[in-house]
Amino acid sequence: MENEVLHNLYQTIVSRKETKPEGSYTAYLFDKGLDKILKKCGEECSEVIIAAKNQDNSETVLEISDLLYHLTVLMVQQGIPLEDVMAELDKRSEKSGNLKKFHVVDKNS
Repeated sequence: MENEVLHNLYQTIVSRKETKPEGSYTAYLFDKGLDKILKKCGEECSEVIIAAKNQDNSETVLEISDLLYHLTVLMVQQGIPLEDVMAELDKRSEKSGNLKKFHVVDKNS
């Protein structure tokens, strides 16, 4: 079901890009271009962080939803198929034990 929701969202955004219906926020983002879309992704990411830091799960869910929407607009703008992202996530779900080893800095030198 989750993939269906994301697929439907992606297709709706593609449609808005192609048809540019009047009054559509999505069409507005495409008209404004990549810089506006990137700005919105950054803003929404910050809002997710703030909501999570405030331990407000209901607000965090809303902000994550906004972020996913704006990231999907970015994907469509850049011509990145949803299937590519889903395949990468699927590939990553098969990995385990891939914790990166962090470089230890000697603060005395």
